[in-house]
Amino acid sequence: MDNEAPIYDNHGRPITYLRLSVTDRCNLRCKYCMPAAGINFLPREEILSYEELERIVRILVDLGISKVRITGGEPFVRNDLIDFLEQISRLEGLEKIALTTNGTLLAPHIPTLEELGISSINLSLDSLDRKRFEEITRRDQFKKVMETFHLLTESSIPFKINAVVMENQNTEDIIPLAELTRDYAVSVRFIEEMPFNGEGGNDSVLTWTHDKILDHLKDYYPDLEQMQAGPHSTSTNYKVPGYRGKLGIIAAFSRTFCGTCNRIRIDAQGTLKTCLYDSGVLSIKKFIRDGATDAEIIKLFRHTFANRAKDGFEAEQRRKENHNPIRESMSLIGG
Repeated sequence: MDNEAPIYDNHGRPITYLRLSVTDRCNLRCKYCMPAAGINFLPREEILSYEELERIVRILVDLGISKVRITGGEPFVRNDLIDFLEQISRLEGLEKIALTTNGTLLAPHIPTLEELGISSINLSLDSLDRKRFEEITRRDQFKKVMETFHLLTESSIPFKINAVVMENQNTEDIIPLAELTRDYAVSVRFIEEMPFNGEGGNDSVLTWTHDKILDHLKDYYPDLEQMQAGPHSTSTNYKVPGYRGKLGIIAAFSRTFCGTCNRIRIDAQGTLKTCLYDSGVLSIKKFIRDGATDAEIIKLFRHTFANRAKDGFEAEQRRKENHNPIRESMSLIGG
């Protein structure tokens, strides 16, 4: 099938970017992602097989998806991930394959990922202090993550650091993380905390908003310069004059970027989310396992994209009207 790029939703936004979770499992227990006791991980049979995942990606590429980001949980917890990446890297029309990872298992795979032409990696790193890192992640893996960071700086793969900003947890790390951009050509992005830790809390009051994060940065860097962002960027980007890297702020809870959103998500159990804040709008797994043809699946995708919420607030409101408050973990959704 020829690529039909791009397909548009009912608000005139092109859909060109898929975030695909390959597992809900993770070897960390980050506070903003899941409860201390963890979550009830899905049984193996409930997770999409690599064959099913490849079929979904192939169909969506035919519909105009040009970028796929592989997420988890922690994607490298799942066996044979590299083989899957090799498979989808051969799909004609798929221009970019990216990864989001906590970095604990990544190091030995970096040379292979370079050979595969992985377009970018997002590395989760919420603190540069070993003790705070352990308190946030509930695991002592800081050394491994920093080893991965340094290996990535020596590789050919562009990468970004994602740091979730949490009141009374890591706000003292904002400037030390930003200072990484002095010597490294890396983008450090600060993300508003979201209510996806498996405990509910969608009525949370956010203290460290994108505005407060920016004010904090400007207090330390009064000459901070705003940079031009791409048409579908989720971050507002900045640069400290003379520094090699750049800074970004993602208003994930405030949802200031919904109007240009070009992405969809498929979680580890095969549920399509056309917005991070919806409850899941289509079980692709059900239709695949019931024997649906490619043409039938394409029809389902088209219908779903034609009924997409305008923004994250509308998506969340639909949940409330259906008495389905946010209780899922980001580990299942895909970070």
